[in-house]
Amino acid sequence: MGSRGSKPAPTPRPPNPELDKPWRKFDWGQKEALKEKLENFSPSSDNVKTIKILVAGQIGAGKSSFINSVDSAFQGRITSRALADSSGGSSHSFTRNLKGFTIRSGKIPLPFVFKDIMGLEADVLAGSQTDDIINAVFGHVKDGYKFNEKQALTHKDQHYVSDPTLSDKAFCLVYVIAADTVQFTDDKLIDKLKIIRQRISDAGIPQVVVMTKVDEACPLVNKDLRKIYTSKKIKEKIQMCSDKIGVPLSNIFPVKNYHKEIDTEDDIDALILKAFDQIVQIADDVLLDIQS
Repeated sequence: MGSRGSKPAPTPRPPNPELDKPWRKFDWGQKEALKEKLENFSPSSDNVKTIKILVAGQIGAGKSSFINSVDSAFQGRITSRALADSSGGSSHSFTRNLKGFTIRSGKIPLPFVFKDIMGLEADVLAGSQTDDIINAVFGHVKDGYKFNEKQALTHKDQHYVSDPTLSDKAFCLVYVIAADTVQFTDDKLIDKLKIIRQRISDAGIPQVVVMTKVDEACPLVNKDLRKIYTSKKIKEKIQMCSDKIGVPLSNIFPVKNYHKEIDTEDDIDALILKAFDQIVQIADDVLLDIQS
């Protein structure tokens, strides 16, 4: 009689993937205001015509796609000026040469230049990639330089700039990391990031992390991009990123790059433009410090 009438134990409910309230305030209707603000931006130094921003990142994280997404947000159409690899299976960087991309609104050039650099590979010789990235930040590398996995750029190379001007230098390093692979299990990659961070921080150059592929990392965000700041999974990944690399949470921006879309979307643009606006302001603060 002990088992008669007993009920099976209820199946436990899966944990709620969503926070009760957003962990970061975000205005989803600010796209046009951000676009206008950036279109009217001028660098704080009369000696600098364009804000140069170096974009590095994991292989396959979408750094070239991020550049294209910023360009697309201003153009109002999908663009692909920075060539990106869509195969998804390569273990080597698709970007092999340093190249600058001026952001335009329509046909009007804006005072922003993205410098696209090779993807960071954990297994490549310890000094070659870190030294090339650091040299590129400080303006020692000319456009067109082809990165060499076995040998970092030296002062003897024709692409080496021995005495860079202020305009040659990047005022912010943007590191692109994919949210769906942000586990940081490879100590070699973490060590490289820390070396780069330390060297350029000593010179007053700030770093920003753009976290891509949020829709692939979180089903909640995949269904509704506006859940990005209530997603527990995305918040955890951003906290992990901050803890491992040392970049403050305020300098980490989750975004969705344009990938399979054939038309631009306001919510994607709002995230992309807000991240870009913060990057520009952070970079311009460096110029203000130089002037003071």
